[in-house]
Amino acid sequence: MDWSKIVKTTVFGSLVLMGTAATAQNDEVTSEIIGAEGKAIGSVTLQQGTGGVLMTVELNDGALTAGWHGIHFHAHGTCSDVGEFKLSGGHVGKKPGAHGLLNPEGPEFGDLPNIYIPEGSDAKAQFFSAGLTLASGSDGEALLDADGSALVIHAQLDDHITQPIGGAGARVACAVLQ
Repeated sequence: MDWSKIVKTTVFGSLVLMGTAATAQNDEVTSEIIGAEGKAIGSVTLQQGTGGVLMTVELNDGALTAGWHGIHFHAHGTCSDVGEFKLSGGHVGKKPGAHGLLNPEGPEFGDLPNIYIPEGSDAKAQFFSAGLTLASGSDGEALLDADGSALVIHAQLDDHITQPIGGAGARVACAVLQ
């Protein structure tokens, strides 16, 4: 598989997204992802599917350091504390001690597979999360609730078991959907 072209992963149990300048068309939402300097570094698109949400992430060349990065969906649709992104709160569907795709007590709805950023290339990834929906009133955990949600990318790899965030480190990018 050519990692510089696309990383495709399927996940059952997570999905929420967000960024500034979000636009929605029926069952699709697109938002820009901002980096630690407060500038746009890419975009995320969510599409409502049967039984879940499909998310496509595209990051510009050099947007983040090369390597693996944890990526999670957070409960509050804000990235206003640029560079820290802590106002986005904890994960969507947070359950104490349940973080991680490998955790027998988990996963939380906010848990997603890691994203790989290739050296000297744009990064693209696609994830599917069952049990999530874009709109309230549908079956599943709604991402576009009253205060929205946030997609947060971390500085390091998520090991999918260590509490509370898999050792993924600082929050380095954020997108908001409301």
